[in-house]
Amino acid sequence: MEDGPIGVFDSGIGGLTVLRELINHLPGESFVYFGDTARVPYGTKSAETVQRFSRENVRLLLERGVKSVVVACNTASSAALPMLQKEFSVPVVGVIEPGVRAAVKASATGRIGVIGTAGTIRSGAYQEGIKRLRPQADVIAQSCPLFVPLVEEGWIDHEVTELVASEYLREFAQRDIDTLVLGCTHYPLLKPVIARVMGPMVKLVDSAVETAREMVRVIARENLSGWTGRGRFSVILSDTSPSFEEIARRFLGRDIPAVELVNR
Repeated sequence: MEDGPIGVFDSGIGGLTVLRELINHLPGESFVYFGDTARVPYGTKSAETVQRFSRENVRLLLERGVKSVVVACNTASSAALPMLQKEFSVPVVGVIEPGVRAAVKASATGRIGVIGTAGTIRSGAYQEGIKRLRPQADVIAQSCPLFVPLVEEGWIDHEVTELVASEYLREFAQRDIDTLVLGCTHYPLLKPVIARVMGPMVKLVDSAVETAREMVRVIARENLSGWTGRGRFSVILSDTSPSFEEIARRFLGRDIPAVELVNR
């Protein structure tokens, strides 16, 4: 079991930023990434459907012999994580709780901003998580739906992206936040732009980084670290597109191996 890979799944390709941080933080481990690209987005689906998809995704990864699972999807983490942790014997980690804990720890004033997709913000998962740990916190949440297509278009450091960011983030500056949670797996690619717009006094919490740190702790706690060499990773998708490799390389910062396709 200790020599098995770590499984990672997302509704699409955004979770590759989480995989990137996992590889950086656990370079001796191997990973299997599943992107359910045939059924993306999960944010428009019912909670019951997201739970069903998530259960199927974990089973697919278990068939590949994974020793733990990272739910690299904010929607699935919100709707399905407790169910997955109860139903499966391997450790299952989501992306929301690590980001919540990091934001509460980072904020000196308790004025915390959260950005994410419309579905993630509507779910209230980050807002409720922060309030649970710090009841007096002033949490301001803002959906930023244009960020995802801008990232996938490759407009990472483009003047249009900075204009869009300035518009989305205006209220945060007015509310004088000191911490901003990047609550979508696409958003880490926009950290330089967001940092410029928010200024040096605002700490950015990258949920991908925090999730990788949490997995480091889980691997140590559960005594699952058995790999001694340089780890490898594989990618499974339920659908693909001509632009996938280019986008994936941008998210991962490296070339990807041949992709396995599965029917969903």
